[in-house]
Amino acid sequence: MMKAVIMTKAGGPDVLEYTEIAEPEITIATQVKVKIHAAGVNPIDTKVRRMAMFYPDKLPAVLGCDLAGEVVAIGAGVTKFNIGDKVWACHGGLGGAQGCYADYSVLDQRWLSLMPKTLFTTAAAAPLVLITAWGALFDRGRLQAGETVLIHAGAGGVGHVAIQLAKIKGARVITTVSSVDKAELVKLLGADEVILYSHENLLECVNKLTHGQGVDLVLDTVGSDVVAQSIPLTAYFGRIVTLLAIGDIDLSEARVRNLSISFELMLTPMLRCLDKARDQQVVILKQCADLINAGELQVYVAQIMPLAEASRAHSQVEQGHGKGKVVLTLI
Repeated sequence: MMKAVIMTKAGGPDVLEYTEIAEPEITIATQVKVKIHAAGVNPIDTKVRRMAMFYPDKLPAVLGCDLAGEVVAIGAGVTKFNIGDKVWACHGGLGGAQGCYADYSVLDQRWLSLMPKTLFTTAAAAPLVLITAWGALFDRGRLQAGETVLIHAGAGGVGHVAIQLAKIKGARVITTVSSVDKAELVKLLGADEVILYSHENLLECVNKLTHGQGVDLVLDTVGSDVVAQSIPLTAYFGRIVTLLAIGDIDLSEARVRNLSISFELMLTPMLRCLDKARDQQVVILKQCADLINAGELQVYVAQIMPLAEASRAHSQVEQGHGKGKVVLTLI
């Protein structure tokens, strides 16, 4: 048996229960058993909990997509890892494989990567947001050196790593934040220009900063209203990438500007069993681990809570407007 947090039904944070469940074991030769030391908490976890998404008839269930831990057992066919290796992954918690709010996880070696030389809590905060930011900026957004990117909610989980990845690429970064302390954080992370949207006019600021040309790329992490606001400040033939559904917004100006509007949902490969796409996500984690080890990329962990306080962690994440990430520790 092992300690875990289970979702008992759809609802508020109080449907999460700290309890004991059966410990998973290796059943396939290429599987690896990981002792989870920390698990990241992401907005998708709270959405799944509220609506029991992906779990119409599979409750109770363990949530959580991000883990960092240590290899404690390997199948006979495992060639990439050894017992004692420190690893990270984005795996489970979406209706199929067991999630990461638990002492142990068993998964195929294909979905694991050696974690950066950092704390388990830092590594656990990172996989989902790193893969999301990378995919949005480079795969969907086609960001190039010398271009200007506007990253909305730059102090958030995805935003704060997107700023750094864009700067590493050689782009100019404009970002939006809601408070002075968040502005200070994003400046430390490398943002070239910061717009305090609660006090400044977004369109006027962007026009001034780009001499009326607009930005080459917008990364939206907020939703349809922000996408609508972003259309007139995107350069002609520019790109907008959003992480969320855009709803019924007026796209007439986007059409006139010949904008490319794309969606980034890094969960798609897991949800639709697209193994080759998941392979590419593991490659992204390896590249990001190198950047972290080189001191070029950092992950901001705002709060660390014990696993037993998962419901409080969910409440914190659901409040929104936070900085960085919330992480559950299991040691």
